[in-house]
Amino acid sequence: MVKHPVVIAGSILAMFAVAGSTLVAFTHEFTKDRIAANERETLLRSLRTMVPSNTVDNDMTSDILVVNNPEMLGNSQTAVYRGRLMGQPVATVLTSVVPGGYSGPIKLLVAVRYDGTLGGVRVISHKETPGLGDKIEESRSDWIYSFDNKSLNDPKLQDWKVKRDGGIFDQFTGATITPRSIVEAVKKTLLYVKDNRDALYDKKAASDPEPQGNKKP
Repeated sequence: MVKHPVVIAGSILAMFAVAGSTLVAFTHEFTKDRIAANERETLLRSLRTMVPSNTVDNDMTSDILVVNNPEMLGNSQTAVYRGRLMGQPVATVLTSVVPGGYSGPIKLLVAVRYDGTLGGVRVISHKETPGLGDKIEESRSDWIYSFDNKSLNDPKLQDWKVKRDGGIFDQFTGATITPRSIVEAVKKTLLYVKDNRDALYDKKAASDPEPQGNKKP
């Protein structure tokens, strides 16, 4: 019995769909370890850049606190790397997430010194449009360096916006959503650190996911 052309075409499409799904699953499985390794290398390199080794004497990669405040930090689980010198707090580096990127979440590292100034901001991963939103990468432009040494007092809180919205930070031509979202995320991270500063450095809180001032009633 000769099959109808529509049935044949449908069968061929189904075969391609199965093959495509299998290929995607295989590619993801094959590359996930490499992606994780690349993100870790970016993390280590950025930690050394934003918190210079001569300013701390502890291993920040093992002095970690996990906190839970998706409203301020964009993710339910946020790692906080603590830098100390002779036991005294120097800086924290938070793995904040920008949930409102143009093409999806953007993973950030935000270094906040104990005095509340920014040691820097770096992008770990993103899916922003090449040639537009990817200018958030330090290899693409120097825009990300505009956060260096800023604080909630410099600029004033109301100026933590892109220039199009009346703030001081540049936006990208044709891609305002990406920088706007990152500026807002960095501001929220600074506010979170300000409200939880001492709890974030508390060694006893190393296994406590919610520092003082962030606990739910």
